[in-house]
Amino acid sequence: MKKADIEKRTEELVMPIIERFGYELWDVEYVKEGSDYYLRIYADKEGGFTVDDCEAVSRALDPLLDEEDYISDAYILEVSSPGLTRKLVKDRDFERSIGRLIRVNLYKAVDGEKSFVGTLKAFDNDNLSVEITADNTFTIPRNNISLVRLEFEPE
Repeated sequence: MKKADIEKRTEELVMPIIERFGYELWDVEYVKEGSDYYLRIYADKEGGFTVDDCEAVSRALDPLLDEEDYISDAYILEVSSPGLTRKLVKDRDFERSIGRLIRVNLYKAVDGEKSFVGTLKAFDNDNLSVEITADNTFTIPRNNISLVRLEFEPE
C-alpha cells in the first residue's frame, strides 16, 4: 500500500475517535526515519493536547489498526500535538491560520531571501499572501514553498 493510501485509511479510522473525544485532527503522516517507520497522528484541542489525550487516542486506534492490518511494514504509532510551530500543509491548516504569524521557507529566493516571517493574510490554490510589514505584503507562489510553519508568538 502506498504512503498516501496508508495516511488516507488511517485518517478514516482515526476521525471517529477524534470526533468522539472532541479533538481536532491536524495531520496523519507515515514516514520512514532511519530503519524505522512511523505512523504519526497529530491532534489538538482547545486549551492544548495533553499526554492523557495522546494516550486515549492511541488506545482507541491501536486495536483498529491491528484489526485492519493494512500496513505491511513494522511501524511505531505516535500520537501527539502538532506543537506550537506546527507545519501548515492542507488548505484547512491555512484557513485556521489566517491572521497568525508564519515562517515561509522557499525553494528559490525572492528578493535575495529564502525565508520570510510574516502574517498570513490570504491563500488560494496557487499563492499565499503574507504581510511582512504594514506596507509590505508578498504574494508567494505555493509551488515555490518548501515549508510553512506557525511562528512562535510570545503572549
